[in-house]
Amino acid sequence: MKTLFKHITILSVLLCCTFTKAQISNTFNTKGERFTVRGSVIESDTRKPISDVNIEVNGGGYATTDIMGDFRIEVRIGDELTIRYKDFETVYYTIKSNERIEVQVETNNVDKVFSKYSKRSRSNPESFKSLIDSADVYLKKDARKSIQFISDALLETNSAKENSIAYETLGDVYLYWKQYDLAVYNYRISMQSTETNEVSLKLANAYKFNKNYQESIQVYQTINKRELTNWQLVSLYEGLGDVYLLIQNFDKSIEYYTEGLSIAKTHLIKPKETDLNSKIAQVYSAKGDSDKAKGFFYKSLNLANSENKKRAVSEKLKVADFQNDINDYSEEIQLRKEALNTINEIETDSVFDNESALTPQKQNYKIGNAYASQGDVANAISYLEKSIEEAESKEDLIVKKDAKRKLSEVYESAEDYEKSLKAFQDYVDLVDQVYAKKEQQISQAARFSKELVSKQNRITSLESDRELSESKYQLSTEQTKRQKLIIYSLIGGLVLLLLGAFFMFKYIKQQRLANNLLALKSLRSQMNPHFIFNALNSVNSFIASNDERTANKYLTDFSLLMRAVLENSEQDFIPLEKEIKLLELYTKLEHFRFKDKFDYSIRVDENINVNDFVIPPMLLQPYIENAVWHGLRYKKTKGSLEITIAQSKPDEITISITDDGIGREKSKALKTEHQQKQNSKGMGNIKKRVSILNTMYKDKVDVSISNFQDEEDTGTQVSVTLKKD
Repeated sequence: MKTLFKHITILSVLLCCTFTKAQISNTFNTKGERFTVRGSVIESDTRKPISDVNIEVNGGGYATTDIMGDFRIEVRIGDELTIRYKDFETVYYTIKSNERIEVQVETNNVDKVFSKYSKRSRSNPESFKSLIDSADVYLKKDARKSIQFISDALLETNSAKENSIAYETLGDVYLYWKQYDLAVYNYRISMQSTETNEVSLKLANAYKFNKNYQESIQVYQTINKRELTNWQLVSLYEGLGDVYLLIQNFDKSIEYYTEGLSIAKTHLIKPKETDLNSKIAQVYSAKGDSDKAKGFFYKSLNLANSENKKRAVSEKLKVADFQNDINDYSEEIQLRKEALNTINEIETDSVFDNESALTPQKQNYKIGNAYASQGDVANAISYLEKSIEEAESKEDLIVKKDAKRKLSEVYESAEDYEKSLKAFQDYVDLVDQVYAKKEQQISQAARFSKELVSKQNRITSLESDRELSESKYQLSTEQTKRQKLIIYSLIGGLVLLLLGAFFMFKYIKQQRLANNLLALKSLRSQMNPHFIFNALNSVNSFIASNDERTANKYLTDFSLLMRAVLENSEQDFIPLEKEIKLLELYTKLEHFRFKDKFDYSIRVDENINVNDFVIPPMLLQPYIENAVWHGLRYKKTKGSLEITIAQSKPDEITISITDDGIGREKSKALKTEHQQKQNSKGMGNIKKRVSILNTMYKDKVDVSISNFQDEEDTGTQVSVTLKKD
């Protein structure tokens, strides 16, 4: 009996906390069989096909367009295609059928944007070099200062080479601060003035990070390998291997990594030997060939041991992660303990931020996790507590949160429910802190990104202004040249406006989506736990009356319902079939408690294919709860609850929840002032949730409420209309 009470207590806290922390996902994928869809990408004005366009599926598929602009790719209904190319804005398309897709785009070729300069005298020839050096110093410390120095340097450029260097440095700044689209833009501008192999390699790398995989491959393959240094040649093959790994072409990835490794061995480039052995191991691991992966990982580990301690411990942790993947926890624990000793040695001379893998709190957490996987509870608790202590001293909320949750699970497996509950409560408190911190970081990142875009626009504007000034200076002697400069300035201004509008639109769109997601999260976190607590009270009443078998049966059904609810809490929409099963289970539980108050029936039109429709999870449950608790429960005679699902149109169904209870007016009169406020707030939250979902998914759900009949007990009828994708 005591064990049952402990389980009930932990379950109630777990459910309540989970309901308040429900995560929100902005995508959903209707399950179904895969099929091949065909499509093409063309220019909207000329209808010319565009080749080598990147086509990605959110499920992991990848393809490119051929010379005729055509592509084929395996998808499911509901998958989202991402169509990305260097010369047009990224396009997103949701698969609705197996019909052929035609994507028409407007190109905006950055190759038409040139940076102009003219020969002129400078009072201080060293000024430009000094400004670029200052920009390099602040590149990793303060992006704003670095960009300002580059802006000043652009005003001092006196040659194509200097102009190229300035834009290359600007690209380096944006690449380091993960503004990859701006990095690509500036590297391409740099290459318009002076084309170098070093900038070409940087451009290919930036394309890779910006997910322009085909453009990255094209740049790598067009570089003249004979002109490269040995280090650059190894970097080129390594970059190609990285891109092919990202598009899951493992054989090509291994081929290029191996080519780079051969050159690194020949010319004794030890750091690259270590990196490439490690990357080859990762590819084999991704392919599922654990034996080969293990061989290359230990080669990289032996090579790293001959380098500095930081490099060696980084490689050791990669091998430990691999051992975890293949469930060799003993070897993982040994490697992490060795790494932890080294980290403690080098931590006195190096500063590791909390994002780094080389922190004692992360390694103690992973060691504890490995011991837990082995079932070694004592060691698991010891290392998890060390992790929590380290994380607290270094203000690492993420690791502390994860370690607290794992510690709760370990205590639960050891049947120490009191400590398990205490650890879980600490975990919930930390989740609140992490959410607050993450929201602050998102806001700061958005402001930072907006500021960098503004500075980029300012640089382009200053460049245009300078070109216009120089054209006026030469007006008296070069009439024709003056006209060309004015035209180029206008083109540059137009491109500036287009870029500014594009980045602003992108920012506003992201902010709007973020606001909607936060609103949905807030509304879901306010779900009324009325049913949960009442259900647990019912269990307690069964136990009090020594009806332990009934309590166990009720608790089993209740647990099934809660598990299903938790599984669906991450999604905005779930298949209608799942929602029907949830409603059947929920209504069964309510009827179990109020058998003498009502009978119920759930009818689904046999012509409806429930897999064709999706619905927001737990949308209908509050209406059924209102029908039972505020309508049927107070009815003097036994009532009836009917749930029907019927096809109203080919692409539309109507779900009706009908009860012959006392009706809304009588129910309202019976409620206390506090109950009226709670119910109004609950219904208001549902309306807000439906409104936000309709904004995000184009009027997918419609809800209406009316009286069911004209008798003394008017009853209530709720009609929910769902539209197909």
